[in-house]
Amino acid sequence: MRNKVTVVGAGFVGATCAQRIIEKNLADVVLIDIVDGLPQGKALDIMESSPVEGFRASIIGTNDYKDTASSDVVVITAGIPRKPGMSRDDLQATNAGIVKGIVENIAKTSPEAILLIVTNPLDVLSYLALKVSGFKPEKVIGMAGVLDSARYRYFVAEALSVAPSSVDAMVFGGHGDSMVPLPRYSAVNGKPLTELLSADKIKEIVKRTREGGAEIVGLLKTGSAYYAPSSSAVEMVKSILLDEKKVLPSSVFLNGEYGLKDVYCGVSAMLSREGVEKIIELELTAEEKAMLNASADEVKKNIKKLGLV
Repeated sequence: MRNKVTVVGAGFVGATCAQRIIEKNLADVVLIDIVDGLPQGKALDIMESSPVEGFRASIIGTNDYKDTASSDVVVITAGIPRKPGMSRDDLQATNAGIVKGIVENIAKTSPEAILLIVTNPLDVLSYLALKVSGFKPEKVIGMAGVLDSARYRYFVAEALSVAPSSVDAMVFGGHGDSMVPLPRYSAVNGKPLTELLSADKIKEIVKRTREGGAEIVGLLKTGSAYYAPSSSAVEMVKSILLDEKKVLPSSVFLNGEYGLKDVYCGVSAMLSREGVEKIIELELTAEEKAMLNASADEVKKNIKKLGLV
């Protein structure tokens, strides 16, 4: 039986995520949205590309959660996007209500699914999804670090005029201004980044990485990023469905790792058919640990606003 993935939200991120999943033949996809006709139209448009693209997977659009039953993975992208001048945290109250309703429905139709949260502020909403669903922590994951690391890798590649694929990088912490890029764990073709770029240039790249989403929002004026976010989500979906056991920076529930408890934060995690199979703890300097603690504290502060703790 083919894998089944539900993508909630037929906006730019959701629809592009669905397109990438079926073009890679990873799973059959259900694209669901509250707007009548929107997911159906986008699903039909994608399927009409199948003779040209050659994929065998299928996609349906729907407004009914019964069509999502028995999904292996559910990618939640629904919510209002950021607008110029708006922080991810400004989205929290509205998007918390949206995600709560989605998770309540998914918990009924796909109780064995793995939830992948993309909606911002995703660290906080991953915690909300965990509490609302009643799922095991390893089954609820936030997508942030892969995206932040991708941006970081691209900016490094641009600075050094090398192929982006030759750059390895790691970004920890919450998805936002408090994210924690780790230059010590970044390299180009195996050579440490700290030997290739000056401290000032690395600091400049770190700043641009932190502001990566806001930079795109400012340029688009009426939208936010969706190509890189959808690619990042699909890389995580792929590792889960194919049981690749890839170690990817992911927002996961911490229960003592790095001295942090009862919070979602971006760290290295091995993703498999079990969801988060293992959290990989890296050795951090005192400065890096302090930055990670500050990032986790920021997430906890916003979690408290939900009234869940």
